[in-house]
Amino acid sequence: MKTEDIIKGEQQYILQTYGRPEFVLERGNGVYLFDTEGNRYLDFVSGLAVNAFGYGDYDVLKAIEEQSAKLMHVSNLYHTIPSVQLAKMLVENSFADRVFFCNSGTESWEATLKFCRKWGNTTHAKPKNRLLAFNDSFHGRTYGSISTTGQPKYHKGFEPLLPGIDFADFNDLASVEKALTDETCAILVEPLQAEGGIYSATPEFLQGLRDLCDEREMLLVFDEIQVGCGRLGSLWAHQQYGVEPDIMTLAKALGGGLPIGVALLRQKVADAIQAGDHAATFGANPVACAAAVVVFGKLIEDGFIDTVREKGEYLIGRLEKLQERWPEHISGVRGRGLIAGAVTQRPAADYLAAFRERDILVATAGADVVRFLPPLIVEKDRIDEVVDVFDEILRQGV
Repeated sequence: MKTEDIIKGEQQYILQTYGRPEFVLERGNGVYLFDTEGNRYLDFVSGLAVNAFGYGDYDVLKAIEEQSAKLMHVSNLYHTIPSVQLAKMLVENSFADRVFFCNSGTESWEATLKFCRKWGNTTHAKPKNRLLAFNDSFHGRTYGSISTTGQPKYHKGFEPLLPGIDFADFNDLASVEKALTDETCAILVEPLQAEGGIYSATPEFLQGLRDLCDEREMLLVFDEIQVGCGRLGSLWAHQQYGVEPDIMTLAKALGGGLPIGVALLRQKVADAIQAGDHAATFGANPVACAAAVVVFGKLIEDGFIDTVREKGEYLIGRLEKLQERWPEHISGVRGRGLIAGAVTQRPAADYLAAFRERDILVATAGADVVRFLPPLIVEKDRIDEVVDVFDEILRQGV
């Protein structure tokens, strides 16, 4: 099919929930993507933080091929090998005692909301089932996920939302204490608000949330769907704060490009969950888990996360120098590791086409942040290339 036929077919047959640019991606290699016209793009979106090892990683592809030939799906009614292998790796390298597998980040969040309420309703003399989330947060697109997302633009037209959810201001412990009630069972937070504008939590804030949860018998839940699995320069984002949650959600990078979602739980939460309380037909899919075993093994190799942290510091440092050169265009730089954002004076979306015209793909994070999410294997030369192009774009005034 020709490019124009594919685009026309998308417009005719697919529900129009996305506004896509006018090209069709066909294949990838390393940190590059190629469209049907043969154009090559340097990818600083990495499938929205999914393709941590870029495109065509030999080990990941080999695991997918070998497992596909053995067993692709049997449902969660039966035991399979890759799911146990992956669960063991995750537990041994985290705070958690148990793992629940599903198919996406938003599914892991939905499962977590159920787990929190089941725990709150069954382990206290007086049931606790209210949830506290944060303004400017983002947790997914399903009903429970948007109900706990603190951005009204995602709520519009879908009201009434899930009841029993309160909101406080990110990095503001006083607002948290004001919003808590005796019925609050869990505090839900991203250590770094990615979609909300790349805002990092302060150490005092996360430690304060941990202290409140311990004092008031509440669960602390971390959403690390985008910022876990090495993205911030540590295996888990919360390791940089010295604070551990009771539940953590993961997805994106873990599957190496295949759909996977995970909720990691402490035993005290798992004890409240019984057989039949939750399920996922495709959860713990053997092929997805086999790929994730390889991905996670690469993440925890000696020295790999150190390289991510080093390259992240380099990227943010270069963007900060760009801000110094163009203060009239860039008012700030945010981020940690290999998620970085340039706060722009004009709408961030205005820059996407300019980057694409120069064969580079970037994203936005809110209305005024140009977001950079390269594969974790990106080299410093490619970082230089992207920042130099950004410099050119600013010099030419888009």
